[in-house]
Amino acid sequence: MQTYNKTLRRSILAALGMTMTMGLAACGSDDDSGSLSVQLTDGPVDNATAVYVEVTGVSVQGPSGQRDFELDSPMTINLLDLSGNAAETLLEDVEVEAGNYQWMRLGVNAQMSMMDSYVELEDGSQHSLFIPSGAQTGLKLNRSFVVPAGGSADFTIDFDVRKSLHQPGQSAIDYILRPTLRLVNNVEVGTVAGTVTSGLVPEGCDPAVYLFEGSDVTPDDVDGNEPDPITSAIPEMNNDTGNFDYEIGFVEEGDYTITYTCDAGMDEPDTDDSLAFDQTQNISVTVDETTTVDFQ
Repeated sequence: MQTYNKTLRRSILAALGMTMTMGLAACGSDDDSGSLSVQLTDGPVDNATAVYVEVTGVSVQGPSGQRDFELDSPMTINLLDLSGNAAETLLEDVEVEAGNYQWMRLGVNAQMSMMDSYVELEDGSQHSLFIPSGAQTGLKLNRSFVVPAGGSADFTIDFDVRKSLHQPGQSAIDYILRPTLRLVNNVEVGTVAGTVTSGLVPEGCDPAVYLFEGSDVTPDDVDGNEPDPITSAIPEMNNDTGNFDYEIGFVEEGDYTITYTCDAGMDEPDTDDSLAFDQTQNISVTVDETTTVDFQ
Protein backbone atom coordinates (compact mmCIF):
# COMPACT_ATOMS: atom_id res chain seq x y z
CA MET A 1 0.00 0.00 0.00
CA GLN A 2 2.81 2.47 0.83
CA THR A 3 4.45 1.85 -2.57
CA TYR A 4 1.11 2.44 -4.26
CA ASN A 5 0.61 5.68 -2.34
CA LYS A 6 4.08 6.96 -3.27
CA THR A 7 3.44 6.20 -6.94
CA LEU A 8 0.03 7.85 -6.77
CA ARG A 9 1.52 10.86 -5.07
CA ARG A 10 4.20 11.30 -7.75
CA SER A 11 1.57 11.05 -10.48
CA ILE A 12 -0.66 13.62 -8.86
CA LEU A 13 2.26 15.98 -8.28
CA ALA A 14 3.19 15.78 -11.94
CA ALA A 15 -0.38 16.53 -12.95
CA LEU A 16 -0.63 19.39 -10.49
CA GLY A 17 2.52 20.94 -11.88
CA MET A 18 0.73 21.29 -15.21
CA THR A 19 -2.85 21.96 -14.14
CA MET A 20 -2.83 23.98 -10.91
CA THR A 21 -3.60 27.66 -11.35
CA MET A 22 -2.01 29.68 -8.62
CA GLY A 23 -4.26 32.40 -7.30
CA LEU A 24 -1.23 34.05 -5.76
CA ALA A 25 1.55 35.70 -7.72
CA ALA A 26 5.04 36.29 -6.44
CA CYS A 27 4.82 38.52 -3.40
CA GLY A 28 8.14 40.32 -3.66
CA SER A 29 11.71 39.67 -2.67
CA ASP A 30 12.98 36.95 -0.36
CA ASP A 31 12.78 39.48 2.48
CA ASP A 32 9.00 39.59 2.48
CA SER A 33 7.98 36.20 1.10
CA GLY A 34 8.25 32.54 1.99
CA SER A 35 7.03 29.20 0.69
CA LEU A 36 3.98 27.19 1.71
CA SER A 37 3.36 23.45 1.31
CA VAL A 38 0.11 21.66 2.20
CA GLN A 39 -0.75 17.98 2.10
CA LEU A 40 -3.75 15.86 3.06
CA THR A 41 -3.87 12.72 5.23
CA ASP A 42 -6.60 10.68 6.91
CA GLY A 43 -7.49 8.26 9.68
CA PRO A 44 -9.29 5.04 8.66
CA VAL A 45 -12.89 3.98 9.16
CA ASP A 46 -14.69 0.64 9.42
CA ASN A 47 -17.32 -0.71 6.99
CA ALA A 48 -16.21 1.39 4.01
CA THR A 49 -13.77 0.37 1.30
CA ALA A 50 -13.34 3.87 -0.15
CA VAL A 51 -14.25 7.45 0.70
CA TYR A 52 -13.76 9.72 -2.30
CA VAL A 53 -13.65 13.48 -1.81
CA GLU A 54 -13.44 15.89 -4.74
CA VAL A 55 -10.94 18.63 -3.84
CA THR A 56 -11.07 21.95 -5.68
CA GLY A 57 -8.22 23.86 -4.02
CA VAL A 58 -6.86 25.55 -0.90
CA SER A 59 -7.43 29.07 0.46
CA VAL A 60 -5.55 30.94 3.17
CA GLN A 61 -6.22 34.15 5.10
CA GLY A 62 -2.98 36.07 5.50
CA PRO A 63 -1.36 39.48 5.95
CA SER A 64 -3.02 40.94 2.84
CA GLY A 65 -6.32 39.10 3.04
CA GLN A 66 -7.58 35.92 1.42
CA ARG A 67 -5.61 34.15 -1.27
CA ASP A 68 -6.91 31.20 -3.29
CA PHE A 69 -5.10 28.31 -4.95
CA GLU A 70 -7.54 26.63 -7.33
CA LEU A 71 -7.20 23.53 -9.46
CA ASP A 72 -8.07 23.83 -13.14
CA SER A 73 -10.14 20.69 -12.61
CA PRO A 74 -11.17 19.04 -9.32
CA MET A 75 -9.03 16.20 -8.00
CA THR A 76 -10.77 13.10 -6.60
CA ILE A 77 -8.89 11.61 -3.63
CA ASN A 78 -9.67 8.36 -1.84
CA LEU A 79 -9.11 9.33 1.78
CA LEU A 80 -8.72 5.70 2.84
CA ASP A 81 -5.50 5.51 0.78
CA LEU A 82 -3.99 8.15 3.07
CA SER A 83 -3.68 6.42 6.45
CA GLY A 84 -0.54 6.24 8.57
CA ASN A 85 2.21 8.44 7.13
CA ALA A 86 0.72 8.45 3.63
CA ALA A 87 -0.36 11.87 2.37
CA GLU A 88 -1.39 13.63 -0.83
CA THR A 89 0.34 16.89 -1.70
CA LEU A 90 -2.01 19.77 -2.54
CA LEU A 91 0.48 22.65 -2.61
CA GLU A 92 4.26 22.38 -2.79
CA ASP A 93 6.65 25.28 -2.12
CA VAL A 94 4.23 27.93 -3.32
CA GLU A 95 5.57 31.46 -2.90
CA VAL A 96 3.39 33.46 -0.51
CA GLU A 97 3.63 36.60 1.55
CA ALA A 98 5.53 36.10 4.80
CA GLY A 99 3.73 36.78 8.07
CA ASN A 100 0.84 35.62 10.22
CA TYR A 101 -2.06 33.63 8.76
CA GLN A 102 -5.41 33.25 10.51
CA TRP A 103 -6.89 30.17 8.83
CA MET A 104 -6.72 27.68 6.00
CA ARG A 105 -9.65 26.31 4.00
CA LEU A 106 -9.95 23.15 1.92
CA GLY A 107 -12.24 23.53 -1.09
CA VAL A 108 -14.46 20.51 -1.84
CA ASN A 109 -17.38 19.48 -4.03
CA ALA A 110 -19.87 17.40 -2.03
CA GLN A 111 -23.41 18.26 -3.08
CA MET A 112 -26.61 16.49 -2.16
CA SER A 113 -27.56 13.59 -4.47
CA MET A 114 -24.44 14.15 -6.59
CA MET A 115 -21.58 11.69 -6.98
CA ASP A 116 -18.82 14.30 -6.94
CA SER A 117 -17.83 12.95 -3.52
CA TYR A 118 -19.01 9.49 -2.50
CA VAL A 119 -18.50 6.49 -0.22
CA GLU A 120 -18.14 2.87 -1.33
CA LEU A 121 -19.27 0.24 1.18
CA GLU A 122 -18.10 -3.33 1.74
CA ASP A 123 -21.15 -4.66 -0.14
CA GLY A 124 -20.02 -2.76 -3.26
CA SER A 125 -22.75 -0.12 -3.10
CA GLN A 126 -21.90 3.54 -3.65
CA HIS A 127 -23.57 6.48 -1.92
CA SER A 128 -23.11 10.18 -2.49
CA LEU A 129 -21.46 12.25 0.23
CA PHE A 130 -23.10 15.49 1.27
CA ILE A 131 -21.19 18.13 3.23
CA PRO A 132 -23.67 20.74 4.50
CA SER A 133 -22.47 24.12 3.15
CA GLY A 134 -19.19 22.48 2.14
CA ALA A 135 -19.52 23.23 -1.56
CA GLN A 136 -20.19 26.91 -0.83
CA THR A 137 -17.77 27.70 2.00
CA GLY A 138 -15.21 24.87 1.98
CA LEU A 139 -13.81 23.20 5.07
CA LYS A 140 -12.24 25.80 7.31
CA LEU A 141 -9.42 25.17 9.78
CA ASN A 142 -9.31 27.97 12.33
CA ARG A 143 -5.68 27.52 13.33
CA SER A 144 -3.22 30.37 12.94
CA PHE A 145 0.22 29.78 11.50
CA VAL A 146 3.29 31.70 10.37
CA VAL A 147 5.15 31.71 7.07
CA PRO A 148 8.70 32.88 7.88
CA ALA A 149 10.37 35.49 5.68
CA GLY A 150 12.80 33.76 3.37
CA GLY A 151 11.81 30.39 4.85
CA SER A 152 9.18 27.71 4.39
CA ALA A 153 6.04 26.45 6.13
CA ASP A 154 4.89 22.84 5.68
CA PHE A 155 1.51 21.63 6.96
CA THR A 156 -0.71 18.56 6.82
CA ILE A 157 -4.51 18.60 6.97
CA ASP A 158 -5.68 15.50 8.86
CA PHE A 159 -9.15 14.56 7.61
CA ASP A 160 -10.54 12.15 10.23
CA VAL A 161 -13.14 10.03 8.42
CA ARG A 162 -14.02 7.99 11.53
CA LYS A 163 -15.34 11.13 13.20
CA SER A 164 -16.78 12.63 10.03
CA LEU A 165 -18.83 9.96 8.24
CA HIS A 166 -22.49 9.74 9.29
CA GLN A 167 -24.93 7.16 7.95
CA PRO A 168 -28.15 8.50 6.42
CA GLY A 169 -31.49 8.30 8.20
CA GLN A 170 -34.21 5.93 7.08
CA SER A 171 -35.61 8.34 4.50
CA ALA A 172 -32.26 9.76 3.33
CA ILE A 173 -30.04 8.62 0.49
CA ASP A 174 -26.85 10.60 1.01
CA TYR A 175 -24.21 9.86 3.58
CA ILE A 176 -23.42 13.04 5.50
CA LEU A 177 -19.83 14.15 5.96
CA ARG A 178 -19.34 16.52 8.88
CA PRO A 179 -15.60 16.90 8.53
CA THR A 180 -13.35 16.87 11.56
CA LEU A 181 -10.04 18.38 10.48
CA ARG A 182 -6.84 19.25 12.29
CA LEU A 183 -3.90 21.19 10.91
CA VAL A 184 -0.43 20.02 11.97
CA ASN A 185 2.97 21.57 11.40
CA ASN A 186 5.16 18.94 9.76
CA VAL A 187 8.30 20.11 11.54
CA GLU A 188 6.65 19.32 14.90
CA VAL A 189 5.42 15.75 14.31
CA GLY A 190 6.44 12.17 14.97
CA THR A 191 4.90 8.73 14.39
CA VAL A 192 3.27 6.10 16.59
CA ALA A 193 3.44 2.52 15.31
CA GLY A 194 3.39 -1.03 16.56
CA THR A 195 1.88 -4.50 16.47
CA VAL A 196 -1.30 -6.08 17.79
CA THR A 197 -0.80 -9.81 18.37
CA SER A 198 -3.24 -12.10 16.59
CA GLY A 199 -4.63 -13.34 19.90
CA LEU A 200 -6.18 -9.90 20.44
CA VAL A 201 -8.00 -10.04 17.09
CA PRO A 202 -10.44 -12.97 17.35
CA GLU A 203 -13.13 -13.73 14.80
CA GLY A 204 -15.73 -10.97 14.75
CA CYS A 205 -13.30 -8.37 16.11
CA ASP A 206 -13.20 -4.87 14.57
CA PRO A 207 -9.74 -3.78 15.77
CA ALA A 208 -8.61 -0.19 16.16
CA VAL A 209 -6.02 1.79 18.09
CA TYR A 210 -7.27 5.10 19.52
CA LEU A 211 -4.98 8.01 20.43
CA PHE A 212 -6.01 10.68 22.97
CA GLU A 213 -4.22 13.94 23.70
CA GLY A 214 -2.68 14.10 27.17
CA SER A 215 -1.69 11.51 29.76
CA ASP A 216 -4.01 9.44 31.98
CA VAL A 217 -7.07 9.94 29.77
CA THR A 218 -9.97 7.57 30.38
CA PRO A 219 -10.71 6.28 26.85
CA ASP A 220 -14.11 6.93 25.32
CA ASP A 221 -15.80 6.44 21.96
CA VAL A 222 -16.05 8.99 19.15
CA ASP A 223 -19.15 11.04 19.98
CA GLY A 224 -18.14 14.70 19.75
CA ASN A 225 -17.72 15.02 23.52
CA GLU A 226 -14.49 15.10 25.47
CA PRO A 227 -12.46 13.03 25.63
CA ASP A 228 -12.56 12.31 21.91
CA PRO A 229 -9.59 10.56 20.29
CA ILE A 230 -7.59 12.93 18.13
CA THR A 231 -7.08 10.13 15.62
CA SER A 232 -7.08 6.34 15.23
CA ALA A 233 -5.61 3.48 13.22
CA ILE A 234 -6.89 0.12 12.01
CA PRO A 235 -4.31 -2.68 12.43
CA GLU A 236 -3.71 -4.61 9.21
CA MET A 237 -2.72 -8.27 8.92
CA ASN A 238 0.98 -8.88 8.39
CA ASN A 239 1.12 -12.04 6.31
CA ASP A 240 4.72 -12.74 7.33
CA THR A 241 4.09 -12.71 11.08
CA GLY A 242 0.38 -13.45 11.37
CA ASN A 243 0.02 -10.43 13.63
CA PHE A 244 -1.52 -7.02 12.89
CA ASP A 245 0.51 -3.85 12.30
CA TYR A 246 -0.66 -0.24 12.64
CA GLU A 247 0.80 3.22 12.09
CA ILE A 248 -0.38 6.69 13.13
CA GLY A 249 1.42 9.51 11.36
CA PHE A 250 1.54 13.29 11.78
CA VAL A 251 1.27 13.24 15.59
CA GLU A 252 2.48 16.48 17.15
CA GLU A 253 5.17 16.21 19.81
CA GLY A 254 3.76 15.72 23.30
CA ASP A 255 2.13 13.32 25.74
CA TYR A 256 -0.73 11.02 24.76
CA THR A 257 -2.89 8.15 25.94
CA ILE A 258 -3.14 5.17 23.60
CA THR A 259 -5.50 2.21 23.78
CA TYR A 260 -6.85 -0.75 21.81
CA THR A 261 -10.42 -1.90 21.15
CA CYS A 262 -12.13 -4.74 19.30
CA ASP A 263 -15.38 -2.76 19.14
CA ALA A 264 -14.45 -0.10 16.57
CA GLY A 265 -17.21 -1.24 14.20
CA MET A 266 -19.78 -0.22 16.81
CA ASP A 267 -18.45 3.33 17.11
CA GLU A 268 -20.89 5.76 15.48
CA PRO A 269 -19.72 9.40 15.56
CA ASP A 270 -23.14 10.86 16.43
CA THR A 271 -24.00 8.51 19.33
CA ASP A 272 -22.54 7.62 22.73
CA ASP A 273 -21.44 4.01 22.29
CA SER A 274 -20.09 1.70 24.97
CA LEU A 275 -16.75 0.27 23.80
CA ALA A 276 -14.39 -2.06 25.65
CA PHE A 277 -10.80 -0.78 25.72
CA ASP A 278 -7.71 -2.84 26.49
CA GLN A 279 -4.09 -2.13 27.52
CA THR A 280 -4.45 1.63 27.89
CA GLN A 281 -1.11 3.35 28.45
CA ASN A 282 0.67 6.71 28.43
CA ILE A 283 3.20 7.53 25.72
CA SER A 284 5.34 10.47 24.59
CA VAL A 285 5.88 11.46 20.96
CA THR A 286 9.11 13.11 19.80
CA VAL A 287 9.69 15.04 16.57
CA ASP A 288 10.99 12.92 13.66
CA GLU A 289 10.94 9.73 15.76
CA THR A 290 8.71 6.67 15.87
CA THR A 291 7.20 5.74 19.24
CA THR A 292 6.64 1.98 19.24
CA VAL A 293 3.64 0.64 21.16
CA ASP A 294 2.78 -3.05 20.90
CA PHE A 295 -0.41 -4.67 22.20
CA GLN A 296 0.24 -8.23 23.32
